[in-house]
Amino acid sequence: MTKIKTFVLLFALWQQSCFSPTQPPVEEAPNTNVEAPTDATVVPLQTGAERIEEYIPIIAGKRLGLVVNQTSMIGASHLVDTLLSRGMDIKAVFAPEHGFRGEADAGEKIKDARDPQTGLPIVSLYGRNKEPSSTDLADIDIIIFDIQDVGARFYTYISTLHYVMNAAAKYNKEVLVLDRPNPNGHYVDGPILDLEYQSFVGMHPVPVVHGMTVGEYAQMINGEGWLDGGAKAMLMVTPCANYTHETSYDLPVRPSPNLPNMRSIYLYPSLCFFEGTVFSVGRGTNTQFQIYGHPDFQTGNFEFQPKSGPGAKYPKLENKRCQGISFTNVAPATIRDEARLNLQHLLNAFANYPQPEQFFLENRFVDKLAGGSSFREQVLAGWTEEQIRASWQEGLQAFKSKRQKYLLYK
Repeated sequence: MTKIKTFVLLFALWQQSCFSPTQPPVEEAPNTNVEAPTDATVVPLQTGAERIEEYIPIIAGKRLGLVVNQTSMIGASHLVDTLLSRGMDIKAVFAPEHGFRGEADAGEKIKDARDPQTGLPIVSLYGRNKEPSSTDLADIDIIIFDIQDVGARFYTYISTLHYVMNAAAKYNKEVLVLDRPNPNGHYVDGPILDLEYQSFVGMHPVPVVHGMTVGEYAQMINGEGWLDGGAKAMLMVTPCANYTHETSYDLPVRPSPNLPNMRSIYLYPSLCFFEGTVFSVGRGTNTQFQIYGHPDFQTGNFEFQPKSGPGAKYPKLENKRCQGISFTNVAPATIRDEARLNLQHLLNAFANYPQPEQFFLENRFVDKLAGGSSFREQVLAGWTEEQIRASWQEGLQAFKSKRQKYLLYK
């Protein structure tokens, strides 16, 4: 129950075509402990799920529970369908926020159901219970976690990972993470979460942008003793091949309804702070997390009007004409190359809002997003971006040192 088994391999033969055929090949090994190949052979990036022959021997003959959603793809086939076609014994599918098909709104409770395509039972991990129960896991030997993350602390898939690992440790089940690239894995930034502000949008004392893949993050959860009572799950990781933290990776499937493209994914860590303010970040439009605005905003030359619809029921400022800023003409690569949280967006909005004392929502949700009250207090006090960033540095340095021992990739 206390062992950690991590499968770290040089690279696999190309089993299937890569999700992103335009992905630049990477000639580095997926682990810093393994030397890169010396010949001129180039092998495309492969996600953990694509490396089927590496993990089939681990799961063959075992009863499986899958934590998956719409991103759990191997080429054009869902992981569930792929494993069923190979005769694997899937007992249940566990659904995170947004559901098995990824169509539910943010925060919308997910209900237990049965998948009409496969007949498999779907157990919600974003409703009444966030952790699998002993009954849920009674007929399961190993839990497979295969979900595309975007590398921000408040993106709740890593919170689901925590609860899955916690249940596995309690009930003596194995956990296999099929790793996927982190599109924001090339930098580490933001305030460290104060555990007094722990919530489902912030479970652990890590910065807003942690710079880790799900597989690496799972190892940190285990290694830092963050599960109940310091328990450790029986963890295995099938890593990506030919990936480093500098690799640019275009997600082939949107990870949630309101992150429709790479521009939104790169902007998300910076713009998500607006969720704790009176401003809209475009929920209820087709440019979610690529704009921000408010009817009383005193600058900006872009107008939008949030409307209720799939993935955005009753959005903030619904049916109100907002004035604001749009980043839709900014190339995603330009945003990625900033490689840091951009606080100027929020500071600009605060400085040009006529009622600054009402800028942050009364429920202080921004404190949960930031991981403490300091960020909100600094903005209200008129701190500059440089001053705010300086207050993070000691915590960031300590985290980077701790993070190093859990990395699977350069």
